[in-house]
Amino acid sequence: MTDKQLTTTAGAPISDNQNSQTAGERGPVLMQDYQLIEKLAHQNRERIPERVVHAKGWGAFGALKITEDISKYTKAKSLQKGATTPMLARFSTVAGELGAADNERDVRGFALKFYTEDGNWDLVGNNTPVFFLRDPYKFPDFIHTQKRHPKTNLRSAEAMWDYWSLSPEALHQVTILMSDRGCPTTPMQMNGYGSHTFSLINDQNERFWVKFHFKTQQGHAHLTNAQSAAKIGETREGYQEALFGTIENGDFPKWTMQIQVMAEEDAEKAAFNPFDLTKVWPHADYPCITIGEFELNRNPENYFAEVEQAAFSPSNIVPGVGFSPDKVLQARLFSYADAHRYRIGTHYEALPVNAPKCPVHHYHKDGNMNFMGQQTGNSDAYYEPNSVAGAPREDATQAEPPLKISGDADRYNHRDGNDDYSQARALHDLFDEGQRARLYANTAEAMQGAKADTIERVLAHYDQISPAYGKGIRAARKALNA
Repeated sequence: MTDKQLTTTAGAPISDNQNSQTAGERGPVLMQDYQLIEKLAHQNRERIPERVVHAKGWGAFGALKITEDISKYTKAKSLQKGATTPMLARFSTVAGELGAADNERDVRGFALKFYTEDGNWDLVGNNTPVFFLRDPYKFPDFIHTQKRHPKTNLRSAEAMWDYWSLSPEALHQVTILMSDRGCPTTPMQMNGYGSHTFSLINDQNERFWVKFHFKTQQGHAHLTNAQSAAKIGETREGYQEALFGTIENGDFPKWTMQIQVMAEEDAEKAAFNPFDLTKVWPHADYPCITIGEFELNRNPENYFAEVEQAAFSPSNIVPGVGFSPDKVLQARLFSYADAHRYRIGTHYEALPVNAPKCPVHHYHKDGNMNFMGQQTGNSDAYYEPNSVAGAPREDATQAEPPLKISGDADRYNHRDGNDDYSQARALHDLFDEGQRARLYANTAEAMQGAKADTIERVLAHYDQISPAYGKGIRAARKALNA
């Protein structure tokens, strides 16, 4: 095979890619060496801002296959029985920076992009069915506790536990984080969840509330804190090695897709707030329904282009899928897309990994890196409404039914009248003796470095979850500090 000609970005052939142009063998470099300047200038711009959260991630491509009929719940074409939809999955840690170790105890991001015939559908969740907060106003504050102290530039156990001691709604998620499932061995050995409540809308314009679950078919496997430390001592890239190697070897991982469904009118009758991100829906009342599975079977050819530049946003939905009054979801509809516009650029969704596989027609104009030109198909159609023949038009048939839940606009105290203990208690009580012992030990270890009064404040919450929970952590702390 004949080698390709090396060129500049403008296509000019390069005769020497080893040596700079200089004024004589020992003279200074010449400004006219545009090839050197291009190379150095590009290197200075090779990095883009990392994600504020979920910076360290691992991704692969595959396909979603729907095996069951749920047309009574949704008209989404990609969720009809027999549908196969190409997809991209990205797994990630939450707190760590781009160079952080993979196998730390942390919540894992579980982001899925489905390239449907009606546009991209992004389901951006975690490996936990709940999260640390129910009001998005607290999200920046919470994330600050997971990042570095502004003076020490170190992680702060005091900040983390001080915040949690004053935010009991977080303790359900903290219990999961400090349990065995807080440190999955590989991306293939953990579940994924949409976490939020979403909508499904059928052909009759009926809305159903839905929770999305993705259950691993590889079985669960987890590391203890000691095993995690040993693994990180061996490699900081454990997840990348595991995911890439597994797929490269032809052993394609799979997840079973399930949904929980609630009738729209039942939301007003439920004993709990079905839009509260700190709560799960009881499976006895809303059983998981298996509807299909997805398989990951192709590694990216270029990590930066296809994983680092991959942009997921819950605002990307398709006909038949919609939102809910979940407060945190509503805020994410803005913040995720806005983060990508800042991090990647105005036209981030035109990049190949983010571009829909269906025709795209919009009136967004100009902006940095507009390399696709006019998206209306006609240069005269650059505003709307217009009378240009064949120009893109709105389609009233695609409107969703209005939400039936409403109330007076106000700032409601999300902690008033909320039970932040019973679901954490139910989870604690599900654990066997060994799982509880590890939960107590992991929590006690994580408290190292926090102030004594902060620890007592948070232990008071654990006592309310269960006296055994608080007692177990105290005993683990005593053993740790003996």
